[in-house]
Amino acid sequence: MATSGRDGTDHARRFLQLAGHPLRWRLLRELARSDRRVGELTGLVGEPQNLVSYHLGQLRAGRLVSARRSSADGRDLYYTVDLARFGDLLALTGQALHPGLRLAAPGAAPGAAPAAEPYPAAAGGTVPRLLFLCTGNSGRSQLAEALARVRSGSRVEAFSAGSRPKPLHPNAVRVMAEAGIDLSAHRSKHLSVYAADAFDYVITLCDKVREVCPEFPGHPGYVHWSIPDPAAAGDSDEQTYPAFQQLAAGLETRIGYLLAGLADPPGLAAPAGASTS
Repeated sequence: MATSGRDGTDHARRFLQLAGHPLRWRLLRELARSDRRVGELTGLVGEPQNLVSYHLGQLRAGRLVSARRSSADGRDLYYTVDLARFGDLLALTGQALHPGLRLAAPGAAPGAAPAAEPYPAAAGGTVPRLLFLCTGNSGRSQLAEALARVRSGSRVEAFSAGSRPKPLHPNAVRVMAEAGIDLSAHRSKHLSVYAADAFDYVITLCDKVREVCPEFPGHPGYVHWSIPDPAAAGDSDEQTYPAFQQLAAGLETRIGYLLAGLADPPGLAAPAGASTS
């Protein structure tokens, strides 16, 4: 977002007015942790649904938040915060106040997720354990597992599984090969394989698997990313390949932010079907 002068100042002021509202800031904070439905947000911020919906509409109009219809229940919307755009606007705001205020690291691409390096080791020197789940464990969760492991320099232990496993999609192998990551030996697994294992975070990438995600030992942090199935984007591998490319790019950004935030304590969100009492 390259703007300067009066135009940059106007963008900065609108951003501050939008994000600086107390309730909108709380909504952004919750959505920065996990994609959410409006009903969940009302409980988290303790405000009525009509008020929450109004402010979500303001955030959507400012393109800080987007929404997509749930693949588990088409009546629900999942809201997602655009952290890359938020970062761009934050940097623009600093520069609009004074040209010496550079919030991005030198050479960083606009909107790029933070590098994995800044996060410190977990308490006691333990290696963070992440479990990525989707329905088939054939695409989304496999890519997330591989990217988390590689982009962290193997400083996290990453795993993936599905509620209804099916064979690894050839486009998952192809798109990762273009990124220099070999998935050819990966196999799909049922989430029950990890039922007795402890994780620091369990990340669901599919609305359907979130509804059936079990409680895992040790009270991990639960994060949800509402991501459509790329295999449903067409009738052939060639037709769906662009969706896999888009998925890989989106996961690069999400995982960059996840790795940068691993110093935060777990306990982000319970699975959709779990009691929060």
